[in-house]
Amino acid sequence: MNFTVGFKPLLGDAHSMDNLEKQLICPICLEMFSKPVVILPCQHNLCRKCANDVFQASNPLWQSRGSTTVSSGGRFRCPSCRHEVVLDRHGVYGLQRNLLVENIIDIYKQESSRPLHSKAEQHLMCEEHEEEKINIYCLSCEVPTCSLCKVFGAHKDCEVAPLPTIYKRQKSELSDGIAMLVAGNDRVQAVITQMEEVCQTIEDNSRRQKQLLTQRFETLCAVLEERKGELLQALAREQEEKLQRVRGLIRQYGDHLEASSKLVESAIQSMEEPQMALYLQQAKELINKVGAMSKVELAGRPEPGYESMEQFTVNVEHVAEMLRTIDFQPGASGEEEDEELVLDGEEGSAGPEEDRRDGPEGLH
Repeated sequence: MNFTVGFKPLLGDAHSMDNLEKQLICPICLEMFSKPVVILPCQHNLCRKCANDVFQASNPLWQSRGSTTVSSGGRFRCPSCRHEVVLDRHGVYGLQRNLLVENIIDIYKQESSRPLHSKAEQHLMCEEHEEEKINIYCLSCEVPTCSLCKVFGAHKDCEVAPLPTIYKRQKSELSDGIAMLVAGNDRVQAVITQMEEVCQTIEDNSRRQKQLLTQRFETLCAVLEERKGELLQALAREQEEKLQRVRGLIRQYGDHLEASSKLVESAIQSMEEPQMALYLQQAKELINKVGAMSKVELAGRPEPGYESMEQFTVNVEHVAEMLRTIDFQPGASGEEEDEELVLDGEEGSAGPEEDRRDGPEGLH
């Protein structure tokens, strides 16, 4: 049904308004919440000023935001449930604002500020019967209408009820709905807070496990580095021993070569002597020296393959395969301080201690 709009509908009866206003009273100042409204961790609301007054009273040494130094935070108890509220270095300014309650307060104040006498003097008029006021409510069509529409018009076969009765009923339902919505939002906010705490716990636990994991692998790398140093030392010792032997032979051969060269030089000079008697005096001794020098046996040479270092080859394939199987230990508790990483196939593999006992001879 169409009707002329003469004014906005009334907000509600005084009883509904009182019930709504009670939900918007601060437990500290006993006045309607003043913006900004903050939500405590226990989900109760306070004016920020009132929350700050309680906080300052409980923490007299806490520095304000305007101070040059800011302390690490403080605590106080909720005036509604006595739950302990722990604040960070921002104090009450770190609490979350309840924008929903603030919006409800704005709407409430706007509706309450309208003059009651003007609302009472205005009425909706029926469009079909211009001189008739809208004074009944059609329950069948769920629209307000006038008495003539019920008697002669489109709603003559419909069930109707007095307009004030339906008005009070629906305003009461809306007020109850608002209260339920506010309570539901408080519960949702509590769940959000809990999930945010879960997220923070996940981040803290992950950070801790990353540190432990890094420490495990650093320890493993340290063992590998230590073992590599031991094997390199063994290889260096073998290299030095072989080099000393070969260089000793080189010196022996060099000394023999030098002595032989000098003897050859002396023999050639002797052969150039023109006087036979003088030549014969020296020839016998030179012939004996040359014969003796030619028969000198040297210490020999390194056996074939002496220069090879293949015996120091390390087979790390099985170790590499074992390292690739490193995984997290199933069913391990995150609180245990002695968590260990699982190395699949550990059994039967030689550890660093066994390798050290084997020494270079155990390498293949």
